[in-house]
Amino acid sequence: MKWLEFFLFRIFVNLQRITPFPVIYLKSDAVFFLLYYIFQYRRSIVSNNLKRSFPDKSEKEIKRMSKRFYRHLTDVFYETAKGMTASSKSLDKRYKILNPELANAYSDKNQNVLFLATHYGNWEWGIQCFNRQLKHQAVSLYLPLKNKWSEAYGVKKRTRSSMKMVPVQQTKDAFKIKSDTGLGFILAADQTPSNMEKSHWIHFLEQDTPCIHGPEAYGRKLNYPLIFIDVRKVKRGYYEITLKEIPFNPETEAIGQLTCKYMKTLENVLHEAPEYWLWSHRRWKRKVPENINEIRITCK
Repeated sequence: MKWLEFFLFRIFVNLQRITPFPVIYLKSDAVFFLLYYIFQYRRSIVSNNLKRSFPDKSEKEIKRMSKRFYRHLTDVFYETAKGMTASSKSLDKRYKILNPELANAYSDKNQNVLFLATHYGNWEWGIQCFNRQLKHQAVSLYLPLKNKWSEAYGVKKRTRSSMKMVPVQQTKDAFKIKSDTGLGFILAADQTPSNMEKSHWIHFLEQDTPCIHGPEAYGRKLNYPLIFIDVRKVKRGYYEITLKEIPFNPETEAIGQLTCKYMKTLENVLHEAPEYWLWSHRRWKRKVPENINEIRITCK
């Protein structure tokens, strides 16, 4: 029934085209109520993740954080669909990079960079806006959908601004793309790694956490400048992005230190406003190894 799933997906996206933003958020409020109170979608997972990450918080505070997360999650759901048909001017007003000059200075030298992204704020609008607001040719590495029709349609809509999207299975091909302004590779590596043998274990949000090795591996191999995408939600439907360069020397810093810097930077963001991260993901589903004290990386 994948064709039906694709058909419904297209109808949903096209309906948002004719829906103004204020009405989008009315719909989001309704879906929040259903998702949180009626269907209780992954509520136990979200609650457990928050309790483990913020053990000093009371039950009342955890519940408040959980509700705020679900309100944001439904907002992102509708914002993503709306973003596929919204005008560039409208999106750029709502998703704004405050200091593009940091990355543009490298583009002026035709130097590639690695953008370290996270599933925080609205990552989907980043795909829509990055290539317009920066000089680099932006290249996003992503995990394809299983439904190939929805996959092709989604990629078409997301690349309206000439953003290049490359499946993670073809990562090596991404680095072969040519550009006179340099390439900006967007890597989001804050979710559970699929390759546990290569993962880096660090202490993140009060618990031992396996981390994807990709950013560190490419950071060491390519020695490109590393720029963290710090997303802040100003108000409903509006995001401001600050680019922050992460200093890293692959010749002098031990294996795992780049992963530490990436995850610790995210951790600082989460302590300020945790509700905008993807807490419904089973982030800590992997069993902690018995030799964790031997393999855990000490972050400096």
